Amino acid sequence: MSYKRPLVAAAATAALIILFVAAGPTQGAGNDLQAQVARLSERVAALESALAAMTTRINAYHPDARTEQAASQALLEVNQARQRGDMAAAKAKVELLMKDYGNTKAAQQAAGLARDLATIGRPAPETWAIERWFQGEGEIDLDSNGTTLVVFWETWCPHCRREVPKLQQLWENKRGEGLQVLGLSQLTKSANDETMRSFIAEHKLKFPLAKEDGKLASYFGVGGIPSAAVIKDRKVVWSGHPAQLTPTMIDSWL
Repeated sequence: MSYKRPLVAAAATAALIILFVAAGPTQGAGNDLQAQVARLSERVAALESALAAMTTRINAYHPDARTEQAASQALLEVNQARQRGDMAAAKAKVELLMKDYGNTKAAQQAAGLARDLATIGRPAPETWAIERWFQGEGEIDLDSNGTTLVVFWETWCPHCRREVPKLQQLWENKRGEGLQVLGLSQLTKSANDETMRSFIAEHKLKFPLAKEDGKLASYFGVGGIPSAAVIKDRKVVWSGHPAQLTPTMIDSWL
């Protein structure tokens, strides 16, 4: 890319200056020209090596088009793995993406995915730090080896207000097959008990809902809301935005 050229040119100029300074006088004891040429060749080789290393570092901070393209392809493969429900493969691929192409635009776009996927395989919390229940305390077994969908949300969040009511139908359709659904809120900003109970009544929500103090959100790596995690056999098998869940994915966990 064009903005790299001044950097590389400056590096080359600096290397040449160092070369002439390091070379010293051309006349030494005995005017041993061959020895001086040999020493000069060694210095040139060392400077060429240093310049190559410098160029590599510049490229690392300013990826070229080919690198960006490779990173974009890696990100595509991550998303394809997630779409087919292969979260282990998605986790491995995003880790490689962040390692090999950490300074690319694709890596910046994948930062949220990496955070979500980092929880895959994590055991279910040993202790569920529920502060209080709004409803459903006796209707859910958080120590179950079955499948539990946990959703973090707030009543003031417009995306949450759109997605959370959809969970009611999902819960009604799949609870007979063993699906548990738990909605968790910290009651931040304008949210409070009154707004929560009003939202529950307005949307006729029946699945378990509770308040937590943020420890569970931290444990599940929540970076934004709404955020969901699926636990099966007491391990996290999926994490992400609840809108990304598909019936096929849900069925595969039941």
